[in-house]
Amino acid sequence: MKQFYLDIHVLQTVPPSCVNRDDTGSPKTAIYGGVPRARVSSQAWKHAMRENFFQIFQGNEVGLRTKKAVGLVADALESLHYEGDVHKAAINALENAGIKVKKENTTDALLFISKAQVEALAQCVINGETDKAIYKQALQRNPSVDMALFGRMVASDPSLNYDACAQVAHSISTHEVRNEYDYFTAVDDCETKEQAGAGHLGAVEFNSATLYRYATINIKDLMKYLGAETAQTVDAFVKSFLLSMPTGKQNTFANRTVPNFAYITLRQDQPVNLAGAFEKPIYEGQGGYVSKSLQALEEYAKKTYTSFVTQPTKTYCIGEQTTMGETFSLEEVLKDLHHEISTYYEGASE
Repeated sequence: MKQFYLDIHVLQTVPPSCVNRDDTGSPKTAIYGGVPRARVSSQAWKHAMRENFFQIFQGNEVGLRTKKAVGLVADALESLHYEGDVHKAAINALENAGIKVKKENTTDALLFISKAQVEALAQCVINGETDKAIYKQALQRNPSVDMALFGRMVASDPSLNYDACAQVAHSISTHEVRNEYDYFTAVDDCETKEQAGAGHLGAVEFNSATLYRYATINIKDLMKYLGAETAQTVDAFVKSFLLSMPTGKQNTFANRTVPNFAYITLRQDQPVNLAGAFEKPIYEGQGGYVSKSLQALEEYAKKTYTSFVTQPTKTYCIGEQTTMGETFSLEEVLKDLHHEISTYYEGASE
């Protein structure tokens, strides 16, 4: 069966904001092409996507990343009317599966676990299983959709790891960016008229940028985990990648925008990140950054497809008009993607 990749390329303008902060509270940046760029980490955007997944899947197929797995298994045992000490049984179940539990009844590290895996561990206890291999299988099978997409690392037992079927790049601005400062004051509403001055003052760092964002999914590998649910999961991934927004300083800046342009491709050779289009930074003009960024993306994609890789097998464009392919609405793209991936799955299953 041929490889099957889905690539998503996005140009998105974010107004004054502090979407993703570093340890000092400053917006994250990166040097690219010899100049500073605005940056939003892949972790920040994946977290925002997972929050969207809870709405799309109603929480039923979304995993939990927690140190409190003991409590989850204990709750599952209670729902199954286990008559013994549920917390002790939950600890034993996790330890039998290869997870280290500390004295505080928490795991030694964050554990990414699906609801189906929690229930499977509880069922092992109910069944009176003593074989540790059975408990390990309970944690190896039935991953949640986000676990299959973003992977899982279990330091205490690498056999429980999942390789990620999706990759999300750090978003970078297509142009040079310099962080700015907003000096603000707050008035004490109960202060007397005789008392002049602010009740509080401070400063917050921010920037604004036109970002290039990229993500890719290995459809073939994802099918190994999710089977017939793959098409629905890809729909959710695409929609969440395009419409989610990290929540850093959201109340301060109200910076929730949608993409200006999205370029989605299906490929059978390899994923292709087109960030090289912006190694030479875009410079502002009368038309702003978006139109020039789109032009640079068009030219770089054409050169890449001519020199190094084949043309995508299928192309979808959303938003700005472009020479890269036909323009559709998001709903039209999701409908056609669902058909393409379902057809691919049916062919692989024959």
